[in-house]
Amino acid sequence: MAISQFTFSVTVSTSSSKLSPFRAFGASASESVHCQHTPRREFLKGIALHVLPLVVLREPPPPSQAREIEVGSFLPPSQLDPSFVLFKASPKDTPALRAGNVQPYQFILPPTWKQARVANILSGNYCQPKCAEPWVEVKFEDEKQGKVQVVASPLIRLTNKPNASIEDIGSPEKVIASLGPFVTGSTYDPDELLETSVEKLGDQTYYKYELETPYALTGSHNLAKATAKGNTVVLFVASANDKQWQTSQKTLKAILDSFEV
Repeated sequence: MAISQFTFSVTVSTSSSKLSPFRAFGASASESVHCQHTPRREFLKGIALHVLPLVVLREPPPPSQAREIEVGSFLPPSQLDPSFVLFKASPKDTPALRAGNVQPYQFILPPTWKQARVANILSGNYCQPKCAEPWVEVKFEDEKQGKVQVVASPLIRLTNKPNASIEDIGSPEKVIASLGPFVTGSTYDPDELLETSVEKLGDQTYYKYELETPYALTGSHNLAKATAKGNTVVLFVASANDKQWQTSQKTLKAILDSFEV
């Protein structure tokens, strides 16, 4: 039966504080709505508009701070060697630095290198402030010379002693046995370890390594430097393939030597 005229009325209590969250949206509507000769579709469309403010859009994760341009265009020259520039990590660079899980670190780079983006799944962005597995802090690379990256590991993964030094964790061989896969990007074979050394910079002790890794994902040649500070072990890795290593091993060793926390 056709209806030529109808009236629809909605009454909303003025005591909106007693309404459930799912009913509270009606409190912003007028206390009564009268519709005459209004098609049902138009009326429902009007009701739908009141629901829209309830939709909450989640913001995407903050974009990477990596700048894919030559670092010489925005980093200052190194005071020790003006042919390099100095990278000093700050809380704006990584989630772990913002959370205080990693202490600021620094190293030099050739001015032609570029900072590479670190995928969120590798960056520790979603597990701070308590990550169970190591994560990548920053990466820099150059097609002709190689690449470097900083990897951070929770101290608890290596020792139960809080605020342990690298010596407390164990010998250089023991530490690289635990962190080796994060140097190579795959597995670690003790036979690939060519040289180890211990370096003291102030109160901080560093273990240094040179590895020949023909099957590594990172490259056939890897240099590494590890230290512990606070509740984190920080690992610096410089990698190159055979061609890069022939021309840039001195540069990569200089970069490695400059790393400190």
